[in-house]
Amino acid sequence: MHQVQDRSTFKTRVRSWAVKLDVDIKWLALRPMRNKWASCSTNGHLHFNNELLDFEESIWDYVIVHELLHFSVPNHGKLWKSLMRVHLGDYEKRELVLKKMTEIYRISL
Repeated sequence: MHQVQDRSTFKTRVRSWAVKLDVDIKWLALRPMRNKWASCSTNGHLHFNNELLDFEESIWDYVIVHELLHFSVPNHGKLWKSLMRVHLGDYEKRELVLKKMTEIYRISL
């Protein structure tokens, strides 16, 4: 089980990014997820896989920004990639790390 402090730190980081990206979060949860690292809905609900707490904060940021950008850009096209680069620089390196973890945890991106 992940420590309460880790969960709190993660949620604080999500809220901080939400302010930066001007996203209104209605619901934020960390929970076991079998097939995804995160999901979001148009009504402001965000769910993150609690396994993310095992990773370093740079990976947290990748997943957090990835999901928050979907509130304004629903796909992974040029605009989404440009915004990822604006906020995280060379985000592809983090994406590669997460892809490796995906194979270990058997979770899809």
